[in-house]
Amino acid sequence: MELYRKVRLARRGGMSERAAAVHFGISRASVKKMMSFSVPPGYQRTAKIKRPKLDGFTGFIDQWLQDDLSRNRKQRHTAKRIFERLRDEHQFRGGQTTVKNYVREHGRHHREMFVPLAHAPGHAQADFGEAMVVIGGVEQKAHFFALDLPYSDACFVRAYPAAVSEAWVDGHVHAFAFFGRVPQSVLYDNDRCLVAKILPDGSRKRTKLFSGFLSHYFIQDRYGRPGKGNDKGAVEGLVGYARRNFMVPIPHFATWEAFNLWLEEQCRKRQNDVLRGHSDSIGQRLARDLEAMMDLPASPFDACDQASGQVNSQALVRYKTNDYSVPVAYGHRDVWLRGYVDQVVIGCGGDVISRHPRCWDREDMVFDPIHYLPLLEQKAGALDQAAPLAGWDLPDEFATLRRLMEARMIKAGRREYVQGRCCMDPSGSAIHPAC
Repeated sequence: MELYRKVRLARRGGMSERAAAVHFGISRASVKKMMSFSVPPGYQRTAKIKRPKLDGFTGFIDQWLQDDLSRNRKQRHTAKRIFERLRDEHQFRGGQTTVKNYVREHGRHHREMFVPLAHAPGHAQADFGEAMVVIGGVEQKAHFFALDLPYSDACFVRAYPAAVSEAWVDGHVHAFAFFGRVPQSVLYDNDRCLVAKILPDGSRKRTKLFSGFLSHYFIQDRYGRPGKGNDKGAVEGLVGYARRNFMVPIPHFATWEAFNLWLEEQCRKRQNDVLRGHSDSIGQRLARDLEAMMDLPASPFDACDQASGQVNSQALVRYKTNDYSVPVAYGHRDVWLRGYVDQVVIGCGGDVISRHPRCWDREDMVFDPIHYLPLLEQKAGALDQAAPLAGWDLPDEFATLRRLMEARMIKAGRREYVQGRCCMDPSGSAIHPAC
Protein backbone atom coordinates (compact mmCIF):
# COMPACT_ATOMS: atom_id res chain seq x y z
CA MET A 1 0.00 0.00 0.00
CA GLU A 2 2.90 2.38 0.78
CA LEU A 3 4.44 1.68 -2.64
CA TYR A 4 1.06 2.40 -4.26
CA ARG A 5 0.96 5.79 -2.56
CA LYS A 6 4.51 6.75 -3.61
CA VAL A 7 4.07 5.71 -7.23
CA ARG A 8 0.77 7.58 -7.55
CA LEU A 9 2.27 10.73 -5.98
CA ALA A 10 5.31 10.57 -8.31
CA ARG A 11 3.17 10.21 -11.42
CA ARG A 12 0.93 13.05 -10.32
CA GLY A 13 4.05 15.18 -9.73
CA GLY A 14 4.99 14.79 -13.43
CA MET A 15 7.27 11.70 -13.43
CA SER A 16 6.85 9.67 -16.58
CA GLU A 17 5.69 6.05 -16.56
CA ARG A 18 9.13 4.82 -17.70
CA ALA A 19 10.97 6.94 -15.09
CA ALA A 20 8.66 5.75 -12.32
CA ALA A 21 9.27 2.12 -13.28
CA VAL A 22 13.05 2.64 -13.18
CA HIS A 23 12.95 4.68 -9.97
CA PHE A 24 10.81 2.24 -8.00
CA GLY A 25 12.19 -0.94 -9.57
CA ILE A 26 8.88 -2.23 -10.95
CA SER A 27 7.53 -2.86 -14.43
CA ARG A 28 5.72 -0.28 -16.48
CA ALA A 29 2.64 -2.54 -16.40
CA SER A 30 2.68 -2.34 -12.62
CA VAL A 31 2.93 1.45 -12.73
CA LYS A 32 -0.02 1.56 -15.12
CA LYS A 33 -2.03 -0.75 -12.84
CA MET A 34 -1.26 1.42 -9.79
CA MET A 35 -2.61 4.45 -11.60
CA SER A 36 -5.80 2.57 -12.47
CA PHE A 37 -6.58 1.47 -8.89
CA SER A 38 -6.24 3.56 -5.74
CA VAL A 39 -5.72 0.39 -3.65
CA PRO A 40 -4.44 -3.06 -4.67
CA PRO A 41 -7.41 -4.81 -6.32
CA GLY A 42 -6.32 -8.32 -5.29
CA TYR A 43 -6.06 -11.40 -7.45
CA GLN A 44 -9.17 -12.32 -9.41
CA ARG A 45 -9.31 -15.89 -10.76
CA THR A 46 -10.83 -15.89 -14.25
CA ALA A 47 -10.74 -19.63 -14.96
CA LYS A 48 -11.61 -22.72 -12.96
CA ILE A 49 -8.81 -24.59 -11.23
CA LYS A 50 -7.49 -27.38 -13.44
CA ARG A 51 -6.69 -30.74 -11.90
CA PRO A 52 -5.71 -32.90 -14.86
CA LYS A 53 -4.81 -35.91 -12.71
CA LEU A 54 -8.02 -35.75 -10.66
CA ASP A 55 -10.66 -34.66 -13.19
CA GLY A 56 -11.44 -38.21 -14.25
CA PHE A 57 -12.02 -39.32 -10.67
CA THR A 58 -14.23 -36.56 -9.22
CA GLY A 59 -17.37 -38.54 -10.02
CA PHE A 60 -16.29 -41.30 -7.64
CA ILE A 61 -15.51 -38.78 -4.89
CA ASP A 62 -18.85 -36.98 -5.29
CA GLN A 63 -20.76 -40.25 -5.12
CA TRP A 64 -18.95 -41.47 -2.00
CA LEU A 65 -19.54 -38.17 -0.21
CA GLN A 66 -23.22 -38.21 -1.21
CA ASP A 67 -23.64 -41.75 0.13
CA ASP A 68 -22.02 -40.68 3.40
CA LEU A 69 -24.92 -38.32 4.15
CA SER A 70 -27.16 -41.30 4.96
CA ARG A 71 -24.57 -43.05 7.15
CA ASN A 72 -23.39 -42.73 10.72
CA ARG A 73 -21.24 -39.61 11.18
CA LYS A 74 -18.43 -41.65 12.70
CA GLN A 75 -18.23 -43.95 9.67
CA ARG A 76 -17.89 -41.45 6.84
CA HIS A 77 -15.03 -41.03 4.40
CA THR A 78 -12.07 -38.87 5.31
CA ALA A 79 -9.91 -37.28 2.62
CA LYS A 80 -7.18 -39.80 3.42
CA ARG A 81 -9.56 -42.74 3.01
CA ILE A 82 -10.85 -41.36 -0.30
CA PHE A 83 -7.28 -41.04 -1.58
CA GLU A 84 -6.54 -44.65 -0.57
CA ARG A 85 -9.63 -45.97 -2.33
CA LEU A 86 -8.86 -44.03 -5.51
CA ARG A 87 -5.30 -45.36 -5.47
CA ASP A 88 -6.21 -48.99 -4.71
CA GLU A 89 -9.49 -49.37 -6.57
CA HIS A 90 -9.14 -46.99 -9.52
CA GLN A 91 -5.35 -46.69 -10.07
CA PHE A 92 -5.23 -42.98 -9.25
CA ARG A 93 -1.66 -41.66 -9.64
CA GLY A 94 -2.06 -38.18 -8.19
CA GLY A 95 -1.10 -36.92 -4.74
CA GLN A 96 -3.03 -36.95 -1.48
CA THR A 97 -2.96 -33.15 -1.22
CA THR A 98 -4.88 -32.83 -4.50
CA VAL A 99 -7.63 -35.07 -3.14
CA LYS A 100 -7.64 -33.28 0.21
CA ASN A 101 -8.09 -29.86 -1.43
CA TYR A 102 -10.96 -31.13 -3.57
CA VAL A 103 -12.76 -32.70 -0.57
CA ARG A 104 -12.37 -29.46 1.41
CA GLU A 105 -13.81 -27.41 -1.45
CA HIS A 106 -16.65 -29.89 -1.89
CA GLY A 107 -17.53 -29.61 1.81
CA ARG A 108 -17.50 -25.82 1.67
CA HIS A 109 -19.92 -25.74 -1.27
CA HIS A 110 -22.30 -28.26 0.32
CA ARG A 111 -22.25 -26.93 3.87
CA GLU A 112 -25.73 -26.34 5.31
CA MET A 113 -26.99 -22.76 5.69
CA PHE A 114 -29.35 -21.58 8.41
CA VAL A 115 -32.09 -18.98 8.73
CA PRO A 116 -31.85 -16.58 11.73
CA LEU A 117 -34.83 -17.20 14.00
CA ALA A 118 -36.95 -14.87 16.11
CA HIS A 119 -38.51 -16.42 19.21
CA ALA A 120 -41.91 -15.43 20.59
CA PRO A 121 -42.29 -15.15 24.38
CA GLY A 122 -43.83 -18.00 26.33
CA HIS A 123 -42.05 -20.96 24.73
CA ALA A 124 -39.17 -23.20 25.84
CA GLN A 125 -36.59 -25.76 24.72
CA ALA A 126 -35.30 -28.69 26.81
CA ASP A 127 -32.37 -31.09 26.63
CA PHE A 128 -29.89 -33.09 28.73
CA GLY A 129 -26.10 -32.66 28.97
CA GLU A 130 -23.27 -34.49 30.73
CA ALA A 131 -20.37 -33.42 32.94
CA MET A 132 -18.13 -34.92 35.61
CA VAL A 133 -18.85 -33.94 39.23
CA VAL A 134 -17.84 -35.09 42.72
CA ILE A 135 -20.79 -35.97 44.95
CA GLY A 136 -20.12 -37.24 48.46
CA GLY A 137 -16.41 -37.62 47.66
CA VAL A 138 -17.06 -39.85 44.60
CA GLU A 139 -16.28 -38.61 41.10
CA GLN A 140 -19.10 -39.56 38.75
CA LYS A 141 -20.95 -38.46 35.65
CA ALA A 142 -23.79 -35.99 36.15
CA HIS A 143 -26.63 -35.85 33.65
CA PHE A 144 -28.00 -32.33 33.85
CA PHE A 145 -31.43 -31.22 32.65
CA ALA A 146 -31.45 -27.84 30.91
CA LEU A 147 -34.52 -25.75 30.08
CA ASP A 148 -34.05 -22.57 28.07
CA LEU A 149 -36.53 -19.77 27.35
CA PRO A 150 -35.23 -18.51 23.96
CA TYR A 151 -37.08 -15.16 24.06
CA SER A 152 -35.49 -14.01 27.33
CA ASP A 153 -32.49 -16.41 27.46
CA ALA A 154 -33.48 -17.31 31.04
CA CYS A 155 -32.44 -20.81 32.03
CA PHE A 156 -32.88 -23.59 34.56
CA VAL A 157 -30.36 -26.40 35.17
CA ARG A 158 -30.72 -29.43 37.46
CA ALA A 159 -28.40 -32.46 37.78
CA TYR A 160 -29.24 -36.16 38.16
CA PRO A 161 -27.34 -39.45 38.42
CA ALA A 162 -29.02 -40.68 35.22
CA ALA A 163 -31.03 -39.23 32.31
CA VAL A 164 -34.06 -41.49 32.75
CA SER A 165 -37.72 -40.67 32.12
CA GLU A 166 -38.26 -39.76 35.77
CA ALA A 167 -35.37 -37.27 35.58
CA TRP A 168 -36.84 -35.65 32.46
CA VAL A 169 -40.19 -35.12 34.15
CA ASP A 170 -38.72 -34.16 37.53
CA GLY A 171 -36.53 -31.57 35.80
CA HIS A 172 -39.59 -29.96 34.21
CA VAL A 173 -41.51 -29.95 37.51
CA HIS A 174 -38.65 -28.16 39.28
CA ALA A 175 -38.15 -25.76 36.36
CA PHE A 176 -41.82 -24.74 36.37
CA ALA A 177 -41.66 -24.22 40.14
CA PHE A 178 -38.49 -22.14 39.66
CA PHE A 179 -40.15 -19.80 37.13
CA GLY A 180 -43.62 -19.96 38.70
CA ARG A 181 -45.23 -20.45 35.28
CA VAL A 182 -45.61 -23.10 32.56
CA PRO A 183 -44.47 -22.55 28.93
CA GLN A 184 -47.05 -22.85 26.19
CA SER A 185 -44.83 -25.28 24.29
CA VAL A 186 -41.49 -27.06 24.71
CA LEU A 187 -39.19 -28.14 21.88
CA TYR A 188 -37.41 -31.51 22.31
CA ASP A 189 -35.16 -33.86 20.43
CA ASN A 190 -36.35 -37.43 19.89
CA ASP A 191 -34.96 -38.94 23.09
CA ARG A 192 -36.32 -42.44 23.69
CA CYS A 193 -37.24 -41.47 27.26
CA LEU A 194 -39.85 -39.19 25.66
CA VAL A 195 -40.59 -40.70 22.25
CA ALA A 196 -41.33 -44.41 22.08
CA LYS A 197 -41.58 -44.39 18.27
CA ILE A 198 -41.58 -42.03 15.30
CA LEU A 199 -44.52 -43.04 13.11
CA PRO A 200 -44.38 -43.06 9.27
CA ASP A 201 -46.38 -39.82 9.05
CA GLY A 202 -43.80 -38.05 11.25
CA SER A 203 -45.94 -37.96 14.39
CA ARG A 204 -44.57 -39.25 17.69
CA LYS A 205 -45.80 -42.03 19.95
CA ARG A 206 -44.95 -40.74 23.42
CA THR A 207 -43.93 -42.81 26.42
CA LYS A 208 -46.63 -43.32 29.09
CA LEU A 209 -44.98 -41.18 31.77
CA PHE A 210 -44.20 -38.32 29.39
CA SER A 211 -47.70 -38.35 27.91
CA GLY A 212 -49.22 -38.07 31.39
CA PHE A 213 -46.88 -35.18 32.20
CA LEU A 214 -47.92 -33.26 29.04
CA SER A 215 -51.59 -33.83 29.86
CA HIS A 216 -51.13 -32.55 33.42
CA TYR A 217 -49.58 -29.23 32.35
CA PHE A 218 -51.45 -28.74 29.01
CA ILE A 219 -48.12 -28.34 27.21
CA GLN A 220 -47.81 -28.53 23.44
CA ASP A 221 -44.74 -30.67 22.68
CA ARG A 222 -42.69 -29.98 19.55
CA TYR A 223 -39.76 -31.98 18.16
CA GLY A 224 -36.70 -31.28 16.06
CA ARG A 225 -35.67 -33.39 13.10
CA PRO A 226 -33.88 -36.62 14.03
CA GLY A 227 -30.14 -35.96 14.24
CA LYS A 228 -30.52 -32.18 13.78
CA GLY A 229 -29.52 -30.56 17.06
CA ASN A 230 -29.53 -27.11 15.44
CA ASP A 231 -33.34 -27.20 15.41
CA LYS A 232 -33.17 -26.39 19.14
CA GLY A 233 -30.01 -24.33 19.07
CA ALA A 234 -30.93 -22.19 22.09
CA VAL A 235 -30.90 -25.06 24.57
CA GLU A 236 -27.91 -26.69 22.85
CA GLY A 237 -26.04 -23.47 23.54
CA LEU A 238 -27.27 -23.50 27.14
CA VAL A 239 -25.93 -27.03 27.67
CA GLY A 240 -22.48 -25.88 26.58
CA TYR A 241 -22.71 -22.69 28.63
CA ALA A 242 -23.71 -24.59 31.78
CA ARG A 243 -20.88 -27.09 31.34
CA ARG A 244 -18.25 -24.36 30.85
CA ASN A 245 -19.48 -21.92 33.48
CA PHE A 246 -21.20 -24.01 36.17
CA MET A 247 -19.04 -27.13 36.07
CA VAL A 248 -15.48 -25.85 35.61
CA PRO A 249 -13.62 -26.59 37.79
CA ILE A 250 -15.31 -29.89 38.66
CA PRO A 251 -17.96 -29.16 41.34
CA HIS A 252 -17.62 -30.83 44.76
CA PHE A 253 -20.80 -31.21 46.84
CA ALA A 254 -21.90 -33.48 49.67
CA THR A 255 -25.24 -34.39 48.08
CA TRP A 256 -27.11 -34.03 44.81
CA GLU A 257 -29.61 -31.75 46.52
CA ALA A 258 -26.85 -29.36 47.65
CA PHE A 259 -25.47 -29.31 44.10
CA ASN A 260 -28.90 -28.54 42.63
CA LEU A 261 -29.55 -25.72 45.08
CA TRP A 262 -26.24 -24.18 43.99
CA LEU A 263 -27.18 -24.58 40.30
CA GLU A 264 -30.49 -22.79 40.92
CA GLU A 265 -28.59 -19.90 42.49
CA GLN A 266 -26.33 -19.65 39.43
CA CYS A 267 -29.39 -19.52 37.17
CA ARG A 268 -30.79 -16.66 39.26
CA LYS A 269 -27.51 -14.72 39.14
CA ARG A 270 -27.41 -15.06 35.35
CA GLN A 271 -30.69 -13.14 35.11
CA ASN A 272 -28.71 -9.95 35.86
CA ASP A 273 -26.62 -10.33 32.68
CA VAL A 274 -27.19 -8.17 29.61
CA LEU A 275 -26.39 -10.20 26.51
CA ARG A 276 -24.98 -8.95 23.22
CA GLY A 277 -27.61 -7.34 21.02
CA HIS A 278 -29.94 -6.50 23.93
CA SER A 279 -30.39 -3.40 26.06
CA ASP A 280 -32.45 -5.18 28.74
CA SER A 281 -31.14 -7.76 31.19
CA ILE A 282 -32.25 -11.40 31.04
CA GLY A 283 -34.43 -10.81 34.09
CA GLN A 284 -36.21 -7.84 32.49
CA ARG A 285 -36.95 -9.86 29.36
CA LEU A 286 -37.99 -12.81 31.53
CA ALA A 287 -40.82 -10.72 33.00
CA ARG A 288 -42.30 -10.35 29.49
CA ASP A 289 -41.67 -14.06 28.86
CA LEU A 290 -43.60 -15.06 31.98
CA GLU A 291 -46.61 -12.92 31.02
CA ALA A 292 -47.08 -15.13 27.94
CA MET A 293 -46.90 -18.39 29.91
CA MET A 294 -49.64 -20.43 31.60
CA ASP A 295 -50.47 -20.68 35.29
CA LEU A 296 -49.17 -23.59 37.35
CA PRO A 297 -51.76 -26.30 38.08
CA ALA A 298 -53.06 -26.73 41.64
CA SER A 299 -50.56 -29.52 42.35
CA PRO A 300 -47.30 -30.61 40.67
CA PHE A 301 -47.11 -33.77 38.57
CA ASP A 302 -45.95 -36.88 40.43
CA ALA A 303 -42.67 -37.54 38.57
CA CYS A 304 -42.37 -41.26 39.07
CA ASP A 305 -42.19 -44.44 37.05
CA GLN A 306 -44.89 -46.93 38.06
CA ALA A 307 -44.42 -50.69 38.01
CA SER A 308 -45.66 -53.84 39.70
CA GLY A 309 -43.81 -56.81 41.14
CA GLN A 310 -43.92 -59.75 43.51
CA VAL A 311 -42.02 -60.20 46.77
CA ASN A 312 -39.71 -63.22 46.65
CA SER A 313 -38.80 -65.65 49.44
CA GLN A 314 -36.05 -63.30 50.68
CA ALA A 315 -38.48 -60.36 51.10
CA LEU A 316 -37.01 -58.59 48.05
CA VAL A 317 -38.73 -56.88 45.11
CA ARG A 318 -36.89 -56.27 41.85
CA TYR A 319 -37.05 -52.85 40.19
CA LYS A 320 -34.79 -51.81 37.29
CA THR A 321 -32.21 -54.60 37.89
CA ASN A 322 -31.92 -53.88 41.64
CA ASP A 323 -33.64 -55.63 44.59
CA TYR A 324 -35.29 -53.68 47.44
CA SER A 325 -36.43 -55.15 50.74
CA VAL A 326 -39.92 -55.10 52.26
CA PRO A 327 -41.16 -56.40 55.64
CA VAL A 328 -41.08 -60.21 55.69
CA ALA A 329 -44.81 -60.26 56.45
CA TYR A 330 -45.43 -59.38 52.78
CA GLY A 331 -43.48 -62.33 51.39
CA HIS A 332 -44.79 -63.80 48.10
CA ARG A 333 -47.40 -61.04 47.71
CA ASP A 334 -48.03 -58.74 44.74
CA VAL A 335 -46.90 -55.16 45.28
CA TRP A 336 -46.75 -51.88 43.37
CA LEU A 337 -43.65 -49.71 42.96
CA ARG A 338 -43.05 -46.04 42.26
CA GLY A 339 -39.58 -45.10 41.09
CA TYR A 340 -38.55 -41.49 41.73
CA VAL A 341 -35.13 -40.06 40.94
CA ASP A 342 -34.19 -40.12 44.63
CA GLN A 343 -36.24 -42.96 46.13
CA VAL A 344 -38.21 -46.15 45.46
CA VAL A 345 -41.60 -46.46 47.18
CA ILE A 346 -43.18 -49.92 47.52
CA GLY A 347 -46.79 -50.54 48.52
CA CYS A 348 -49.34 -53.29 48.87
CA GLY A 349 -53.00 -52.48 48.35
CA GLY A 350 -53.52 -48.98 49.69
CA ASP A 351 -50.55 -49.03 52.08
CA VAL A 352 -46.95 -47.92 51.62
CA ILE A 353 -44.85 -50.72 53.10
CA SER A 354 -41.29 -49.65 52.25
CA ARG A 355 -39.17 -46.68 51.13
CA HIS A 356 -35.57 -46.86 49.97
CA PRO A 357 -33.04 -44.43 48.46
CA ARG A 358 -32.89 -45.04 44.69
CA CYS A 359 -29.90 -47.21 43.75
CA TRP A 360 -28.28 -46.35 40.39
CA ASP A 361 -25.91 -49.32 40.35
CA ARG A 362 -26.85 -52.59 38.66
CA GLU A 363 -27.74 -55.95 40.23
CA ASP A 364 -27.46 -54.56 43.76
CA MET A 365 -29.54 -55.29 46.88
CA VAL A 366 -30.87 -52.52 49.13
CA PHE A 367 -31.92 -53.63 52.61
CA ASP A 368 -33.68 -52.14 55.60
CA PRO A 369 -32.51 -54.33 58.53
CA ILE A 370 -35.74 -53.66 60.46
CA HIS A 371 -37.65 -55.61 57.78
CA TYR A 372 -35.86 -58.86 58.73
CA LEU A 373 -35.87 -58.76 62.54
CA PRO A 374 -39.22 -60.62 62.93
CA LEU A 375 -37.81 -63.46 60.78
CA LEU A 376 -34.57 -63.55 62.78
CA GLU A 377 -36.63 -64.17 65.94
CA GLN A 378 -37.57 -67.52 64.38
CA LYS A 379 -34.16 -68.15 62.80
CA ALA A 380 -31.79 -66.75 65.38
CA GLY A 381 -28.97 -68.97 64.09
CA ALA A 382 -28.74 -66.80 60.97
CA LEU A 383 -28.01 -63.68 63.03
CA ASP A 384 -24.26 -63.54 62.37
CA GLN A 385 -24.58 -64.26 58.61
CA ALA A 386 -27.64 -62.16 57.82
CA ALA A 387 -26.76 -59.95 54.86
CA PRO A 388 -29.35 -57.26 55.75
CA LEU A 389 -27.56 -56.68 59.08
CA ALA A 390 -24.09 -56.34 57.55
CA GLY A 391 -22.87 -52.81 57.93
CA TRP A 392 -25.70 -51.85 60.28
CA ASP A 393 -23.96 -49.38 62.54
CA LEU A 394 -25.41 -49.78 66.05
CA PRO A 395 -24.26 -48.29 69.35
CA ASP A 396 -21.73 -50.33 71.36
CA GLU A 397 -24.40 -51.01 73.99
CA PHE A 398 -26.07 -53.53 71.65
CA ALA A 399 -22.92 -55.68 71.48
CA THR A 400 -22.61 -55.56 75.27
CA LEU A 401 -26.27 -56.52 75.67
CA ARG A 402 -25.89 -59.51 73.36
CA ARG A 403 -22.77 -60.76 75.13
CA LEU A 404 -24.46 -60.62 78.54
CA MET A 405 -27.68 -62.26 77.36
CA GLU A 406 -25.90 -65.11 75.58
CA ALA A 407 -23.68 -65.67 78.65
CA ARG A 408 -26.70 -66.00 80.92
CA MET A 409 -29.22 -67.76 78.65
CA ILE A 410 -26.97 -69.44 75.98
CA LYS A 411 -29.13 -70.13 72.85
CA ALA A 412 -32.27 -68.60 74.28
CA GLY A 413 -30.28 -65.44 74.95
CA ARG A 414 -29.68 -64.87 71.25
CA ARG A 415 -33.41 -65.07 70.52
CA GLU A 416 -34.19 -62.74 73.39
CA TYR A 417 -31.55 -60.32 72.08
CA VAL A 418 -33.15 -60.25 68.60
CA GLN A 419 -36.56 -59.64 70.13
CA GLY A 420 -35.17 -56.80 72.19
CA ARG A 421 -33.39 -55.26 69.20
CA CYS A 422 -36.57 -55.50 67.15
CA CYS A 423 -38.40 -53.37 69.71
CA MET A 424 -35.69 -50.70 70.01
CA ASP A 425 -34.80 -47.82 67.75
CA PRO A 426 -31.26 -48.14 66.29
CA SER A 427 -30.23 -45.47 68.80
CA GLY A 428 -31.21 -47.88 71.59
CA SER A 429 -33.12 -45.16 73.37
CA ALA A 430 -36.78 -45.76 72.53
CA ILE A 431 -39.39 -48.37 71.66
CA HIS A 432 -39.59 -48.89 67.89
CA PRO A 433 -42.94 -47.75 66.35
CA ALA A 434 -43.44 -51.17 64.75
CA CYS A 435 -43.63 -52.79 68.19
